Amino acid sequence: MSRSLRRGALAATALVISIASLTACGAGNDAQTLGVKPDNAAVSVGTIKVQNAVVITQPEAGAKGPAAVSATIFNDGSKDETLEAIELPGAKVTVKLKPATGSGPVTVPAGGSVVIGGKGNASAEIENGHEAAKNGDTQEVVFRLSETGDVKLQALVVRATSYYKDFGPTAAPSQPAGTPTASPTGSPTGSPAATPTGTATAPAAGSEASATPSGPASASHADH
Repeated sequence: MSRSLRRGALAATALVISIASLTACGAGNDAQTLGVKPDNAAVSVGTIKVQNAVVITQPEAGAKGPAAVSATIFNDGSKDETLEAIELPGAKVTVKLKPATGSGPVTVPAGGSVVIGGKGNASAEIENGHEAAKNGDTQEVVFRLSETGDVKLQALVVRATSYYKDFGPTAAPSQPAGTPTASPTGSPTGSPAATPTGTATAPAAGSEASATPSGPASASHADH
């Protein structure tokens, strides 16, 4: 084979591999179902598969507030399973589970799936999440199911930006530095009680004379 033909064959092979890789990335790990960047942590135990698992922190680096676990759990079995808990071993935090609607347990239906994270889906909020995970690290996450038991994996810790902004925790409230936390809500409605309300009545000049007895009594003194 000539050198030019060999180069053409190699270029064609590289193009085929590139297209195949892009196709795999677009369809892998149920990317369209979640709408989240594919190729995150995934694991299978028995009839349970956990895909696209990530720990999502506040959008601002170093911001305090809750974090969240996002994942899709598939149940290929013939029996519903309950997601009893999500734990982060080694971190002293609590993960609060909540179903998509109402209250009660998060159910992974037989032959179906449940999405955790995102609007209208079940949620898993990590209290004090900024203390439990560091952006860019991996964090062990345990999904505890009623029938399968513990399903463990190492999840990437990311901020709630880009692909993950719609699946992350509620943003922590912010307050400008130096802003007082409370201010008076009203103004005085009256005047001080000690303020004089009338005009002082001081004795007028010559008032002493008016106090001198007048009339017949004065005349009797003059006779003496």
